[in-house]
Amino acid sequence: MIVTLTDKPFEPGGLVTAFCADRQETGAVATFVGLARAEQGAAAALELEAYPGFTDAAIGEIAQVAVERFKLQDVHIVHRTGRVGPGEAIVFVATAAGHRREAFEACDFLMDYLKSRAPFWKKEHGPDGARWIEPTDRDRTDAERWDG
Repeated sequence: MIVTLTDKPFEPGGLVTAFCADRQETGAVATFVGLARAEQGAAAALELEAYPGFTDAAIGEIAQVAVERFKLQDVHIVHRTGRVGPGEAIVFVATAAGHRREAFEACDFLMDYLKSRAPFWKKEHGPDGARWIEPTDRDRTDAERWDG
């Protein structure tokens, strides 16, 4: 299991290739790449703040829950911090499992939790200035479907 916070751009294709290498017993790898949106000109950049050592530990705990819940073989999460421009990758999640259902569901679970519960502080910069962004009601209800 790897969890990485980085303020540098990353290339998702290379991460997928590396994650899939030498997997003799893996039947499925599911991946998700989140990109920064321009919001039709309203967002020139997204800025993500995190506390190294705290944020990555919290994400590691979420990943460990996914490993146990979905019987995963492996997880790789990369999350950007700092200033991210439209079209750049913000988050990469890869899950490896024996079968596709577990890989897909774990990837979905991880994104719901990262979106709504991971300790990031997000600010959108646009032509009208900067504004803090909170998880939406949909983000919260998406994550709640895994509770219980």
